[in-house]
Amino acid sequence: MNRRLFVKSMAAAGVSAFASLPLVQAALPKMKITRVRAYAPPQPNPLFNQADTVVTIETDAGITGVGEGGFPDTLRQCAGRLIGKDPQHIEQLWQDMSRSFFYPPGREKQDALGALDLALWDIRGKVLKLPVHQVLGGMSRNFCECYNTGGVVPGVKPGMSIKERAAATVAAGYRAFRMGAADTPANTTYNTRQKVNQLYEDCVQAREGVGKNGDFCIDFHQRFDLSDAVRGCDLIESLAPFFVEDPVRAEGFNDDLPKIRKMVKVPIAAGEEWGSRWDFNRLVENHDIDYVRATLPNVGGITEMMKVAAICETHFVGIVPHFTGPIATAALVNSLGTFSGPLLMEYGFAGKTLPHLPVCLDFKDGKLYPNDRPGLGVELDMGKLTQILEVTKFDTNRAQTYFRPDGSITNW
Repeated sequence: MNRRLFVKSMAAAGVSAFASLPLVQAALPKMKITRVRAYAPPQPNPLFNQADTVVTIETDAGITGVGEGGFPDTLRQCAGRLIGKDPQHIEQLWQDMSRSFFYPPGREKQDALGALDLALWDIRGKVLKLPVHQVLGGMSRNFCECYNTGGVVPGVKPGMSIKERAAATVAAGYRAFRMGAADTPANTTYNTRQKVNQLYEDCVQAREGVGKNGDFCIDFHQRFDLSDAVRGCDLIESLAPFFVEDPVRAEGFNDDLPKIRKMVKVPIAAGEEWGSRWDFNRLVENHDIDYVRATLPNVGGITEMMKVAAICETHFVGIVPHFTGPIATAALVNSLGTFSGPLLMEYGFAGKTLPHLPVCLDFKDGKLYPNDRPGLGVELDMGKLTQILEVTKFDTNRAQTYFRPDGSITNW
């Protein structure tokens, strides 16, 4: 067969093979958002940026998206920008919620915006009948390794030493044992000079508990001034912590973390209080931190988290997202499960009953697993929820949106 006939035969074979494939829709079905509601779960978390408020976005196609975060006063304005819009234009809706009003969102409003963004991604997955992690390109890991904060760990009992708790935590399957820096009861005196010495003694126990090849991490809770933070990091360097979290005050991160990075050798993680990527992009680019603790929905949802992940991947910085609510944790598995860099999840729901979420997290032996359920993979028991907000009208109150010639949004 000559070359021309060979090419023709291959082309014909390709057309034949393509014709045998199922047809793929050129566009997703159009739909409109008709209502946004928010619900308080049983025993709601009162902390703004750790709110477990359940939000739902309803559509005229009968598909409802589920998200989590925010409170009525922070959710209302963002939710009002969604009514009548197609939920599948997620990036455009994110930009609109973020930029339609005079002031850019602060961290509390960014959290609410993120809660709604989670629900938009849940709709996207349900429309495609795929889990969100598949929509984003698929998992890059078999499971998400975890460390425990506030959950029940098998084998850990009251009165145990740090060494005993550390050993039991690793035996339960968690990647790392987590501890606070010389913890004391709240609302009492914390003498940082004295506590740095106790910090070292506690970390010695943690290292003995997890063993030579085990991992432990320690949260300084921003309790130390720069000099004591440096001294604390130097004291525990030989004990090889997985990371030291928030060694100095968050308000001074951009000034003090570059300084502390030059003075200490332990890995540094920060900051569970951050909002968007603009809070920390320079610290990541300059390798002043080793792990970003930004989380969902605080950063503004999955839309923003994937941009955070791209920045971290570019500069070989890991992600250790702070825990918030259970739906947000499911969203973290779906989004950061696709991140190719180092990932460690903070988990606090082991042994806890979530009556409003009969289907939510797939957790076993210290690890969070992905699933094949559409969207975020969560199901609600509406009978356990109390409605606290309903939005059905498009919000034009003081909103001024401007567009570039191509239709993309610019600032007003």
